[in-house]
Amino acid sequence: MSQFLQISDVTKTFETPRGPYPAIQHCTLSVGQGEFVTLIGHSGCGKSTLLSIVAGLTHPTTGGVILDGKEVTSPGPDRGMVFQQHALLPWLSAHDNVLLAVEEVFPSLSRKDQKDRVMHFLDMVGLIEAAQKYPAELSGGMCQRVGIARALAMRPKVLLLDEPFGALDALTRGHLQDEVLRIWQKFGQTVLMVTHDVDEAILLSDRIALMTNGPGATIGEVVRVDLPRPRNRRVIVGMPAYHDLKVRILEFLYERYELVS
Repeated sequence: MSQFLQISDVTKTFETPRGPYPAIQHCTLSVGQGEFVTLIGHSGCGKSTLLSIVAGLTHPTTGGVILDGKEVTSPGPDRGMVFQQHALLPWLSAHDNVLLAVEEVFPSLSRKDQKDRVMHFLDMVGLIEAAQKYPAELSGGMCQRVGIARALAMRPKVLLLDEPFGALDALTRGHLQDEVLRIWQKFGQTVLMVTHDVDEAILLSDRIALMTNGPGATIGEVVRVDLPRPRNRRVIVGMPAYHDLKVRILEFLYERYELVS
């Protein structure tokens, strides 16, 4: 698999009143085109910092990111980001939140084609009937689906997910996980996701990058998820390979927890 997204020896040091704080150090990871890779680790280990660097929202102190042969130096439409909190504009409807992104990325499309594109992706996440509703009128899960539709409508090369299900109840979380899997299987999108949920990482990922604790966190190990697709959560949890993989990940995380406790 080609190295479509390359994170090369990335270090990020923040200046604080107490002096320099090395959040992450020497992080290296390659993601193939169409691959679903998850970053997992304890809270504060720099997962979101690394994702922010890939998004171009944060600049690395040293090292860099290459996407499809071009260096990442700023945010761009080739990367669609979905945050833990939906980040929708409250004064715009679901339709217009997505339309705003479409107008920015596809200004040459006719007005009709822009609106058709918006409705296509709202339909993909099951929100056609809620298109004219405002964020305050939508549930948390529906708002997240609008955020996913907005990111996908930009047709990004990479979809970046920063704990997009973390603030949701368990049932809504499960439904949205299945929705993301369905969309990923349909489009073959390259995905880099941050999570702290081991079961979620195993269900969704091709590979899981395990991060050590900060300060100076790095990618300590990358494990492949050799479970058949399409995946059904009720089926895979009974597989010995699922159990073995979960134990391996938890042992890695527990060892790091014991080092700091």
